[in-house]
Amino acid sequence: MLDLLDWRRRVAALYADVRSAGSPRTAHDRWRRGRDDLFAHHPQSPLTDDARAAFTGLPVAPYDPDLRFDVAVEPAPEGAGPDAWTARTGSDGDVPFTRVGVVRLPGLGSLDVWWLASYGGGIFLPVRDAAPDTYGGGRYVLDTVKGADLGGDVRAGRLVVDLNFAYNPSCAYSPAWTCPLPPAGNTLTVALPGGERTPPYA
Repeated sequence: MLDLLDWRRRVAALYADVRSAGSPRTAHDRWRRGRDDLFAHHPQSPLTDDARAAFTGLPVAPYDPDLRFDVAVEPAPEGAGPDAWTARTGSDGDVPFTRVGVVRLPGLGSLDVWWLASYGGGIFLPVRDAAPDTYGGGRYVLDTVKGADLGGDVRAGRLVVDLNFAYNPSCAYSPAWTCPLPPAGNTLTVALPGGERTPPYA
């Protein structure tokens, strides 16, 4: 358990470094290198022993400034999907989420923004897209209870949604993990060129 605590501290510190970086491109480079280090060396890495032995770095697309958005969280349109859902996971049991609104990403579509409705709470923003080289189960952009927070003026109702930071959940790397995956309101019909790609280490 202390290994898991250390992992979460290091992820939180990595994202704090991301938010304080001088430019999004610099932040993305720090994030990529930090995740590579965690996956390669940390005991809580989701990689199997065989995958870690062959690991040379996570597959991440080059930074694209057009995939960064500072957007308002708007009320969800009437009748636009469920306002709550529950993810059934192996280690964490049933994980409930309630919708707090939507973010509109110009040229891409809209994504539901969820709140983890259990102890600790936190914003959860997953995404599934149509790219042939992204994990079919979907990726995470924000998961603030785990430290994955890109910033934004939340007092003004805004979030930074930078799809260059979309990352694969642990279940993409090992069947030992069961993860919440994006519901229908977090599926885009377009292909996203940014973020982590399909892992070759599964």
